[in-house]
Amino acid sequence: MKQTLDRMARSLIPLVDARLPWGLKQGLVEVPLNHLFAEALVEGDFEELEGRVLRLELEDATTGVTLGFWGGRLRMADAAPEATIRGTTEAFRRLAERREDPDRLFFQRQLVIEGDTELGLAVKNLLDALEWRIPLLSGPAVLSAPPDDAG
Repeated sequence: MKQTLDRMARSLIPLVDARLPWGLKQGLVEVPLNHLFAEALVEGDFEELEGRVLRLELEDATTGVTLGFWGGRLRMADAAPEATIRGTTEAFRRLAERREDPDRLFFQRQLVIEGDTELGLAVKNLLDALEWRIPLLSGPAVLSAPPDDAG
């Protein structure tokens, strides 16, 4: 099942990415990220990233997102990144699900930092140190059919 989802993601993500207007992409990226890291943002954990630009790129989907940190918020950036963290969909999923140590993913070259490696390592260390989880990825998914109103 995961392999099928990965194949679908690799083919659909670039198509959707190319067609979405910038404002919609911003909402789809910025709102969940700022919600996910709300506590860390309030506590100032991201302050060392003020004004910095980083790109997260899926090598198997040939797409990614460029992010910056300004005014206490993570924001999509339309600027050249200082560093890029590139990896497969599966490597980013394992990182997001916190199933694997980020150092191991980098050591095994499943995730790669290019450009300003100091910035890339600072982001990796920050994500590793924070207490966060993505609810949709971390627990068992329970899907059910909607109630039948035809009765």
